[in-house]
Amino acid sequence: MEGLDSVLLPNILYLILVIGLWLAAMAAVSPGTGMLEMTALTALAIAGAGTLVLPFNLWALVPLAVGAAFFGLSLWRRQEAVWLALSAVALSLGSAYLYQGASGPAVHPLLAVIASLSTAGFFWLAIRRSLAAHHARRAHDPQAVIGQVGEARTPLDPIGSIQVAGELWTARAAPPVAVGGRVLVRSRDGLILDVEPWNGTETDLGREEKA
Repeated sequence: MEGLDSVLLPNILYLILVIGLWLAAMAAVSPGTGMLEMTALTALAIAGAGTLVLPFNLWALVPLAVGAAFFGLSLWRRQEAVWLALSAVALSLGSAYLYQGASGPAVHPLLAVIASLSTAGFFWLAIRRSLAAHHARRAHDPQAVIGQVGEARTPLDPIGSIQVAGELWTARAAPPVAVGGRVLVRSRDGLILDVEPWNGTETDLGREEKA
């Protein structure tokens, strides 16, 4: 049983680590209600705790840190595809070699290859697309959403997500708003919009602005 645990545990922790890195990357490019962030932190904490019960390679923390740095560069530089590719390679290398076995990495080679290719694909498709949308949003005036009417995509009690001006935003409402309820954007606090329930029409909104 101990032998089985020594084989399964590193692979399970490795998968948890990879999932945590994916979720952390997605949370960085598409901040929301905090669920992604909390889930990512939980997964990374579990993977980190694994180093307390399993032998690990200290040097593997270096490519993990470098991968995180490359990912950070992708958020600010125009050549995000290059930085994302380098980030995926570094994070895959560090995570695959983090847990040490008797004669090499404790993670099964086939699992490491599949997970590494999946990470590259996830970064290229999901993260790159989210970054493109993020950069496009920054190119527009973020204040333009103020005064517009949107629709609640998740319950606002008080924080949730709304669709406004063709974009998904994190919003805060008082009083609470149910899914599908219309809201009026009153102000913006960083990446969070302050909204209120709206039962009027665009005509009413135009009259209110003139007043």
